[in-house]
Amino acid sequence: MTAIQTERLTKQYENGRGCRDVSITVQEGEAFGFLGPNGAGKSTFVKMLVGLIFPTEGRASLFGEPVGSIAARRYIGYLPELYRYQEWLTGEEVVRLHARLCGLTRSEAGQRIPRLLDQVGIGLRSRDRVKNYSKGMQQRLGLACALVSDPKILFLDEPSSAMDPIGRSEVRQLLREWKAEGKTIFLNSHLMEDVESICDRVALLNNGEVLQQGRVEDVLRQRPLWRIKVGGFAPSMLDWLREETGLPIRMITAAPDGSAELEAELAHEEQAGWLHALILDLGMTLYESVRTRTRLEEWFVAELTGKSHRGEKE
Repeated sequence: MTAIQTERLTKQYENGRGCRDVSITVQEGEAFGFLGPNGAGKSTFVKMLVGLIFPTEGRASLFGEPVGSIAARRYIGYLPELYRYQEWLTGEEVVRLHARLCGLTRSEAGQRIPRLLDQVGIGLRSRDRVKNYSKGMQQRLGLACALVSDPKILFLDEPSSAMDPIGRSEVRQLLREWKAEGKTIFLNSHLMEDVESICDRVALLNNGEVLQQGRVEDVLRQRPLWRIKVGGFAPSMLDWLREETGLPIRMITAAPDGSAELEAELAHEEQAGWLHALILDLGMTLYESVRTRTRLEEWFVAELTGKSHRGEKE
């Protein structure tokens, strides 16, 4: 079933910023990464989906219900990028307040809140006042607030930006667990490692417009590269290899002792075998040959700047 559907969704501000003609479809149980540089319009787009601002043009729905409607809001759990909680309340009291706003009964809240606070890593400090929480702890508290109504869709705007590496790893694991439970996750994040490890599909937004979208695994396969380390190398050999194979091959590094690292864009392993044989025929020593993949961060930068993709070992 379709969880999120937008058709040419647009929000234009007087200063020209916002987002334009954004059309996406997110299926139930899918994790969708929404990427883009600062000021690209990502938060504006999410605020339309959760009903905080109204679109200038276009349409959007959550499980078939128009965004902004009471029926659509019942599906939503939301952690904004800029979160503020009542610093005079305890963490537990903040989540109880959100539970009441979501219409949970006292019994439902009593059963759900302690489990949620433990799950996000606040359990032992649930009765400390929020003013004594670090930014990372407040972000964990925000996750508990977003989950308290057991929503079908989680909109998370930079959910681990204030956390240390251990905290970010814990949040990634929580997102995997929530996804395994069938929740739909819409993730805004500058942390490409999070998006790459969690999301099924991504869209890249820049200047308010979607440049590209697709499955993460397809993005990472876009440019299969091979890194080849050789000995006995001379620049003239590279020219010959290019002419003989017609393949895009370039030199990454070269040392005075004749060792070098080459990079080749190859369609399949048979081409790799052919290239290896030619390298040996030229009298070079083949030290290592490793297939690489394009990391999401490199794809992100390449799409925004037009530069070539670079690989990283699988």
